[in-house]
Amino acid sequence: MNLLVTGAAGFIGSHFVLRHIENFSNDKIVVLDKLTYAADKSFLDSVSDKIKFVEGDIADKEIVDKLVKDNGINVIINFAAESHVDRSISDASPFIHTNVIGTQNLAEVCRDNDVFLFHVSTDEVYGDLSDDEPPKKIDDLLNPSSPYAASKAAAEMMVKAAVRTYGIKACISRCTNNFGPHQAEEKFLPTVIRHALKDEPVPIYAEGKNKRDWLYVTDHTDAIEMILQKRGQTPFMDSKMCYKCNIFNISADDEKENIEVAKAILDILGKPHSLLEFVEDRPGHDWRYAIDSSETKKLGWSPKVSFETGLADTVEWYVKRL
Repeated sequence: MNLLVTGAAGFIGSHFVLRHIENFSNDKIVVLDKLTYAADKSFLDSVSDKIKFVEGDIADKEIVDKLVKDNGINVIINFAAESHVDRSISDASPFIHTNVIGTQNLAEVCRDNDVFLFHVSTDEVYGDLSDDEPPKKIDDLLNPSSPYAASKAAAEMMVKAAVRTYGIKACISRCTNNFGPHQAEEKFLPTVIRHALKDEPVPIYAEGKNKRDWLYVTDHTDAIEMILQKRGQTPFMDSKMCYKCNIFNISADDEKENIEVAKAILDILGKPHSLLEFVEDRPGHDWRYAIDSSETKKLGWSPKVSFETGLADTVEWYVKRL
């Protein structure tokens, strides 16, 4: 395959590129990344001689179209996104620009060049659940809470509309909370680690009882890889479809309260739980995320990295970096 991977200097995208090159060394990879605050080109240093890196914006249709034509791209994998909920609450404009307009541009380029689009979304498009609700399935109603989640839901709608109207080939994945190396320092786990290493108070929203399902980043990228490799095969096409656009939930089925995760990090670092400091809750803070990934698992994928092992590796990486 000739792949255009957007946002691959960021957290999840960089891991995907590193593992894809390890497993499919003959494939051609072009990376398009805007190099915003959440990106770090050095994540790709070890494969810099095996990829073509272009700094640019997915909302710039001319750049995307040229890259596709010049490099014979047949698959676009879209990791590019503004993803921090707190930032979206302060100013939603960058989220609309990248997540919605950028995704629409990718869909139009795929339409014009007969390219397959793999759009990476989030479980946050479903909104939150109460403690007694079952995990969300792929055909459940989308009910996003934050401007970030709303922009990702809108991006999905643009992809599905392009499938329905233009007949592009596409799929969408929705994943639970990722953790691991390369994550932007403002996210929850890096924030806990950073403050703890400095013996500073560790900020925890409200009482820290909000629940998330945590998946190690390489388990996520392996799921994407599996789906990508199976596209066009019978099991893939028989999976649940919406407007002929395949949608896949990816989850670890390992829900934990935020305070439980923070305490586990403090334990690894040998820091006292007294560093935890409860702060005013985020506006519209979702209570719980949980999704049903049974259909994806039927295709042959399952998580391999336990939360405990992944967390230890994550903390070790940040200790060396911070």
